[in-house]
Amino acid sequence: MNLLRPVAFLLILCVGLTSMTPKADDPDAILGKWLSSKKRNQVQIYKQGNKYNGRLVWMLEPTEPGSNKPKIDALNPDEKLRTRPLMGLVMLTNLTYKGNGVWGDGDIYNPEDGKTYGCEVTLSTQNTLDMRGYVMGMPFLGKTRTWTRVR
Repeated sequence: MNLLRPVAFLLILCVGLTSMTPKADDPDAILGKWLSSKKRNQVQIYKQGNKYNGRLVWMLEPTEPGSNKPKIDALNPDEKLRTRPLMGLVMLTNLTYKGNGVWGDGDIYNPEDGKTYGCEVTLSTQNTLDMRGYVMGMPFLGKTRTWTRVR
């Protein structure tokens, strides 16, 4: 009888932990709205064909200070794109599912510096996404930021 309590506890613990972790074989587990690590923006990740992209859908400060003008992509290296609004901007492109909760071979655009970086994404839990941006095609030359799922 005393042996049943630890076994039942372990069974409940295992079921609870497996419900918190993403399904490793679900390429669409990344879909949804994600809050950036700085909690200032939300990106909607969607599927287009067999690729995954992300569009900026919410900003804490969507307008320029002291005006009603929307924030624009002022630092874009392409002068023709510097007047486009940031809201609605597709900033995450061409991610492909690699398996085991990892998407790669994509790019992420950072409007804060006007640069595009290589990108790899790991779904560490159902509600936590590790976004790694890197340079020169070398994932070890980059930074990882954690995004959280918006409910």
